[in-house]
Amino acid sequence: MKKVAIFGNAGGGKSTLARQLAAKTDLPLYSLDKIKYRAGGDEIPQDEYLRLHSDLISRDAWIIDGFGCMASAWERFAVADTLIYVDLPLLRHGAWITKRMIKGLFVNPEGWPENSPILKGSLNSYRVLWLCHTKLTPAYRTLVTEAKHTKQVYHLTSPNAIRAFLNCFD
Repeated sequence: MKKVAIFGNAGGGKSTLARQLAAKTDLPLYSLDKIKYRAGGDEIPQDEYLRLHSDLISRDAWIIDGFGCMASAWERFAVADTLIYVDLPLLRHGAWITKRMIKGLFVNPEGWPENSPILKGSLNSYRVLWLCHTKLTPAYRTLVTEAKHTKQVYHLTSPNAIRAFLNCFD
């Protein structure tokens, strides 16, 4: 486990999982939202993001949390030696987006750039939630099924599964 891609739908706890895994493994952690967006929530130019992403995945070790964009996601999955797919029930994702939005009124959400607009970001997360569920979830499930032959794959489908996975590193 040297190159770890953590992915899944919005509001699934990927950033929290990534932070906890990085603390247990001493692997460097990179949150794509902090790379793709500037403080305040403005997106950097796509070519700049892709260059930064290519630099990250060429490194010897990393945990990368998030989606980024379609092209970078599949490139990252290809070079990762470990895939961690957070695939919780849709209503759980929605509830955790709501929880993050409420907490975000008081403290910046984990993995988000400083001073990101919490309402705008949360509304976008709700939109992404359904799009990801209908468009990406089937592709993600196929990916993890096929990748089991060549990579370490963890398909986490409940909060208990996330806790059990992290407890393996204690």
